[in-house]
Amino acid sequence: MHDHRRLGRELDLFDTDPLMGAGLPYWLPDGAVVRHTLEEYVREAERAAGYRHVYSPVLGKRELYEISGHWSHYSEDMFPPMQLGSEEVVLRPSLCPHHALIYRSRSHSYRELPLRMAELGGMYRSELSGVLGGLTRVRSIQLNDAHVFCTLDQAVEEARAALALIRRAYADLGIRAAKYRLSLPGEGNKYVADPELWRRATALLEEVLEGVDYEAVKGEAAFYGPKIDVQIVDPAGRESTLSTVQIDFHQPERFDLHYIGPDGAKHRPVMVHRSIIGSVERAVAHLVEEHGGAFPVWLAPVQLVVLPVAQEQYAQAAGVVRRALDLGLRAELAGPEQGTLGARVREARLVPYVAVVGAREADGDLAAVRLRDGRRPGAVPVDELLARAGAVARTRGAELWAAA
Repeated sequence: MHDHRRLGRELDLFDTDPLMGAGLPYWLPDGAVVRHTLEEYVREAERAAGYRHVYSPVLGKRELYEISGHWSHYSEDMFPPMQLGSEEVVLRPSLCPHHALIYRSRSHSYRELPLRMAELGGMYRSELSGVLGGLTRVRSIQLNDAHVFCTLDQAVEEARAALALIRRAYADLGIRAAKYRLSLPGEGNKYVADPELWRRATALLEEVLEGVDYEAVKGEAAFYGPKIDVQIVDPAGRESTLSTVQIDFHQPERFDLHYIGPDGAKHRPVMVHRSIIGSVERAVAHLVEEHGGAFPVWLAPVQLVVLPVAQEQYAQAAGVVRRALDLGLRAELAGPEQGTLGARVREARLVPYVAVVGAREADGDLAAVRLRDGRRPGAVPVDELLARAGAVARTRGAELWAAA
């Protein structure tokens, strides 16, 4: 059973320091590669699905969150306000109010809808120290968030498309959904008091989930509306939410959002919230545990390690690394100064491709290939090795060395 907290430190992916504070991990170079690659994957998937990306500040005036409803329903999870002159500002607990303001800053016609807005942005939660742990519960969060502003007739199809994006991402990442959950309101004043809002949004999400095996759970909704939660399970059997899809009538009303319809009148849009991988921190934690640090080729911090048997092959091995880097592969050289050949092979056990260059290989521009799964294709031309590894990385393939 893999624990991402232990593996993350052993593999030099991330760590913490008490001077930075609890729940505030920092990313080491290999971890930063995984994070950056994951973020670029999400941006690419979103661009292909018609999303436009924005940036918004991590601070907002307290008044912003009073309008959105976060202050009255969510303030216990927010950091205290900071006084700036006569104004109070807070670290944002969510990106949706900022995106609502960006939408509101320009007039919109029904012809522009659906308008899909996405951001990988920071947000902050005032988590108690007792619940913090590794990357799964942190105070500084990088959230893969997006909001679709659409007509009522478009909302179900947009939410279905969001679920399709999530399924595709899980397949590419080599992870699976444990279950789908329709999260509904529970008792108490945590939720917006608008029965009609809840009824309409719930009915739409039930339509989205037609044909999907799911369970309805009370008390897990967002304060402003119900949501579809995609649940994952860690090696210890603990369940958590990674991805979400929500239909929101509340914030369009609170921020007085509108579009001009074909009749020339103002109409209220629906706001579909969706997150493909949720927080980057939780996604990486789950990937570490799911794969035991042996990431899919396209996501691996190092995709190829080249090992010269002796110093005499050092220059040839370094040339292989340069050629790999020129092709966009993440490659490193591990020379004899780092230990015996056996020790270096063991050190590279999680790297998808290991290329050993001895005297015979150096003379023939070959590499003796060892795969992470234990197979040894033998001595192959360097160009073939780089072409195969590059193709697997580009296509996000699962097979390291397909039959020719």
